[in-house]
Amino acid sequence: MTKHCVLTLICLLMCSLTVSAQKRAMLSGKIISAEDKSIIDFATVYLKGTSYGCTTNERGIYHLKAPAGTYTLVVSAIGFETFEEQITLKNEERTRQTIVLKTATHQLDEVVVVSNGVSRVQKSAFNAVALDTRELHNSTKSLSDALTQLPGLKLRESGGVGSDMQLMLDGFSGKHVKIFIDGVPQEGAGTAFDINNIPVNFAERIEVYKGVVPVGFGTDALGGVINIVTNKRRRSWHLDASYSYGSFNTHKSYINFGQTFRNGLMYEINAFQNFSDNDYYIDNYITEFGDDGITENTDRNKIYHVRRFNDQFHNEAIIGKVGLVDKKWADRLMLGFTFSNFYKEIQTGVYQYIVFGEKHRKGHSFVPSLEYSKRNLFTKGLDVMLTANYNHNITNNIDTATYKYNWLGDRKFTGSHGEQSYQDNESKNTNWNGTFTANYRIGTAHTFTLNHVLSTFRRTTRSYVDGSSKISDFSIPKITRKNITGLSYRLMPTEKWNFSAFGKYYNQYNQGPVSQSEDGVGNYIDMHRHTSAFGYGAAGTYFIIKGLQAKLSYEKAYRLPTTDELFGDEDLEAGKTDLRPEKSDNVNFNLSYNRQFGKHGIYVEGTLIYRDTKDYIQRGLSTVSGMSYGIYENHGRVKTKGFNISARYNYSRWFSLGGTYNNINVRDDERYTAENTQQQSATYGQRMPNLPYVFANFDATFTWHGLFAEGNVLTISYDGYYQHEFPLYWERFGDPSTKSRVPEQLSHNLSIGYSIKNGRYNLSLECRNLTDEKLYDNFSLQKAGRAFYGKFRVYFGG
Repeated sequence: MTKHCVLTLICLLMCSLTVSAQKRAMLSGKIISAEDKSIIDFATVYLKGTSYGCTTNERGIYHLKAPAGTYTLVVSAIGFETFEEQITLKNEERTRQTIVLKTATHQLDEVVVVSNGVSRVQKSAFNAVALDTRELHNSTKSLSDALTQLPGLKLRESGGVGSDMQLMLDGFSGKHVKIFIDGVPQEGAGTAFDINNIPVNFAERIEVYKGVVPVGFGTDALGGVINIVTNKRRRSWHLDASYSYGSFNTHKSYINFGQTFRNGLMYEINAFQNFSDNDYYIDNYITEFGDDGITENTDRNKIYHVRRFNDQFHNEAIIGKVGLVDKKWADRLMLGFTFSNFYKEIQTGVYQYIVFGEKHRKGHSFVPSLEYSKRNLFTKGLDVMLTANYNHNITNNIDTATYKYNWLGDRKFTGSHGEQSYQDNESKNTNWNGTFTANYRIGTAHTFTLNHVLSTFRRTTRSYVDGSSKISDFSIPKITRKNITGLSYRLMPTEKWNFSAFGKYYNQYNQGPVSQSEDGVGNYIDMHRHTSAFGYGAAGTYFIIKGLQAKLSYEKAYRLPTTDELFGDEDLEAGKTDLRPEKSDNVNFNLSYNRQFGKHGIYVEGTLIYRDTKDYIQRGLSTVSGMSYGIYENHGRVKTKGFNISARYNYSRWFSLGGTYNNINVRDDERYTAENTQQQSATYGQRMPNLPYVFANFDATFTWHGLFAEGNVLTISYDGYYQHEFPLYWERFGDPSTKSRVPEQLSHNLSIGYSIKNGRYNLSLECRNLTDEKLYDNFSLQKAGRAFYGKFRVYFGG
């Protein structure tokens, strides 16, 4: 749905339905930026204490109808200071007023959209981009699907809907990249809230900070931060609902509704669900079972085209919020409640030839939360934000079958319980998260930011069958506590340049089982570890000429091990409580050019990346007693050098074309096998295994406004993805002709959408993997072939 459709609908509903048969007046005008006189679209315009309001269209123009009288006019927009002024509206007269908004220099999310939803977080000195997801709300994409349009980002999934996934950002993956929702960390949120399970409609935009991260997020990320930004603007009653159906019996639905009353009371409900059988075809050899129930025959050279059969997934979530906005003592005070549930069948282990027929996982969580924010608290220039949440999460891992399965769905009786590891256990995970952020502005040039994050985690596991799993000890509680404090100073003397310097203090306490065995499993003891460290950094940006911007940043950063790395998942991943934090020197340089020439828009950017990481935490694969599992370990020293290039062109509102190319070189830089020895490591200088290093994406969108009727819009979109082959293990080991590699691949997606009555009704059809390519993100774990999806969406309200 395009901005024009949404904006026209909002203005019609808010400006027409709310005004009765009284004598009316009209207020019209344009909203522009004080910095460069550019128009500001999607600014909110309303009369304080009333329900009369509207939103600017793509040309920055607004039209507001209301009864005659004297009001306080309020105008707000993301990245700008709120404007307030008393106005008088006269009967049956039109008042015209152009309003100029000043840039809010203290905010992190100063976003300038350039085309097709991709934008630069421009005023920030940090290397950051943003994606406007509103243009994707009619698609069936998840938030992780949307992120792949951005430079340096790679989504790695092990299968279909609900599968395990990792985000890779400029060579760092998984736990190196932290995820936030409206600035609140999501570590420990549970499977139902994995970013590939959240519909794209949930977000208004997604911000990605690459490498060096602002203090305001209070995080220990090395690779970067992904911040999911929801719509927090004051709105009258609204409803956004959608349903989609597609291949592999996939159903997805989403609903969001809420209202803000004249007295500032507001409520909002978000709910979504995903369901899929994930019964797509894959190619693999088959272990055939003899009629005697004992013998097995496996011909690895004979490949069958077989359907997955134990891979059903569904999740449900509901998020409710109620609170007050625009009060003298609080700009926003919200009490929230979130409940989520998931069920996930486990089709394979870490390799595709491992087949499970009954193994599954399920769980649920309940999360109460509190949010408070106030600008100019006690004194002008002091802004405060406080968030807190408690996550009570229950996860069950169940593997009790007494059969062995093959890819045909045939099974044979084994006489022993467990397809992988006999278990029926319940893990109770409890998380407390609290964040405090204070910004203090001195004049227009100086800003201080103080941030503190407290995070606690505790897991206790009990088994309904004998003992613990092979890769964990349920009798030892698993506990971690993090405290991260950051202080930054920002200097912005002119609009042409600004500079930030910051320091961080990291503190972590861990308690849990540590194996005394050489293979990393079994023979556990209870271990305690306390870690503290200081980090620091600086970032600056300079506008060389109009539209040409340079950014440079450096950070001495630390990443504290996550709960999954420390404690595993009690199933397929083995934890290691004595992991050391990663230490890294990060440097980013970015050059971008953004200009509009009449109806033609051009956006080009390039980024150079350098990381020198010590005690790099690497995920590996291992086997014990015939069971394959994942394990984490401190590798040593790793250096990352790379670059990505992004370009985009748009013609008016009709056409957009763009793409990114990424080349990330991550190599082992640990010269010697052990400290104080001269024996050189056999892997020194080699690429780190199982990491994509060359990949690209590209897209094109055609939009036809006013097709068949005013307010109707046709959108046709294409996007493609390329990935170069990469080795599963160290690239110089083994015979090159037989070594395991994830193959080169090229995929294509096509979609068509039609919006009616300014976006009130929307229908879209999509084809993914148009050419039915064999796609892999992780070794041997094949993803779905060609698939079709359809979606219907309705939108009402302001």
